[in-house]
Order: sequence, then C-alpha cells, then structure tokens
Amino acid sequence: MLREEVRHAVGLLLERLGTDVGDDVVSLAVVGSAVTEDFHPRFSDINTVLVVRRRSHRLLQVLAGYGRQLGRRKLRAPLLMTPEYIERSLDVFGVEFLDFQLNHAIVRGSDPFAGLRFGREAVRLQCERELKGALMALRQGYISALGKPRPVAGLLADCAGKLAPLMRAMLWLAGADRPRCAAPTVAAAAGAFQFEPEGLSAVMDSRHRRVRPPAGQVETLFEAVYRVVDHLARKVDEIGEAS
Repeated sequence: MLREEVRHAVGLLLERLGTDVGDDVVSLAVVGSAVTEDFHPRFSDINTVLVVRRRSHRLLQVLAGYGRQLGRRKLRAPLLMTPEYIERSLDVFGVEFLDFQLNHAIVRGSDPFAGLRFGREAVRLQCERELKGALMALRQGYISALGKPRPVAGLLADCAGKLAPLMRAMLWLAGADRPRCAAPTVAAAAGAFQFEPEGLSAVMDSRHRRVRPPAGQVETLFEAVYRVVDHLARKVDEIGEAS
C-alpha cells in the first residue's frame, strides 16, 4: 500500500496518462525509496517506471508537458521504457533492475520486473565498474573541492546515495538476503564483506536528514567512506576471481 502523499501524486500521473496515452501504457510502477521506510515526506523524490508498448516523440512531448504540475508534488519524470528495452538492458543495468525488482509497487498493468533473470558476471562487472568509478570521483572531487568541508560533504552525500543499490547487488552476488532500506543494507553488507560501517552510516544518515556533518568531522568521514568503497571494490574483484 502506497503512503498517502505518494498515492496522491502518482494518482495524478495515472489520471493524466489514462487521458493522454491510454492503451499504450503497459505498466506504471513506483520504485525506490517511495516504497520503503527510507522515504522522507519533505525531501524524497517519487520515482516511477513507465513501460509503454512503443516509444514515440509525441509521448515525450506529452510527458514533458506534465513537468511543472508533477514537479510540485516531488514526482520526478518517469523512467520511460519498453518491454524490449528492459530485456536488452539487463546485462548493462543489472544493478538498477535488481533494485527495481526488490523495491517496487505496481499501480497499473502487469509487473515488468517479476520474471527478470540476471547474469552474475554482468552484475559483478557493473558493480566493479561503478565502485572503481566512485573511487575516482572521490579522489578527483576532493582535489577539485580544495579539501574544503562543505563541498567535500556534498561529494560524500552524492557517493553515499549510489552505494546502497551496489551493496544490495553484491549481497545478491553472495547469495545473501537483501534489505530494502539503506541502513540495514549497510549493516548487512558490513557483515557479509567485513568492513567498519560507522562512517558510511553517519554520512547516509546526514544525507537522509538533509543536514551537513560538522566541518570538523568531514575529513574523518571522507577517509572512512573512501576505505569502504575501496574495500568493496576489492571484494567484488575477489568474487570475479572465485567464479
């Protein structure tokens, strides 16, 4: 059951789609934090996946016309897909589709995620690529920020926002249970892959509450988050060597 603020916004989108798109809609799903306890009524966006029979420029124009009205309700532009696109993208976006499969609510049509099957090596390679890219972004971002606490704190928040789906994908690779929310995901990954979670958990908590950590703690938090990302990148390498 969708929470009230999400249900109202998505209902408006559904009403508009029924009028403007009609039978071309295969399904509409709410995904991400809006269907978990991570949702924050003031700060969290509402993300959806819209699956249609065919993509057209007219459809893009229709959806673009919704922007201002739906944006006021924290509803982001739908991720627009076709069934064919989903099938052809599992080897590229396995991490994202694994997360959609875990955290979604269907509000119209059939479930586009229920029967998806994923290749282990494709998911592992995506995790490796994104974790190593995150390390590069942390290094480059710190240098570009001149080490100043405020931009470095923003850099850490951006990094932390991308880690939960990657950790859930790594738990899937390890055959472990995947929590739906961020905090238990960190705890589960810390247990499965042996790292100290306190620094990353603190950054994720600050990000969720939309507050910056104290300036005097930013250097310590940067080192803690960097160590976790580096550790996870090494662990996902080990998964590849063992397979």
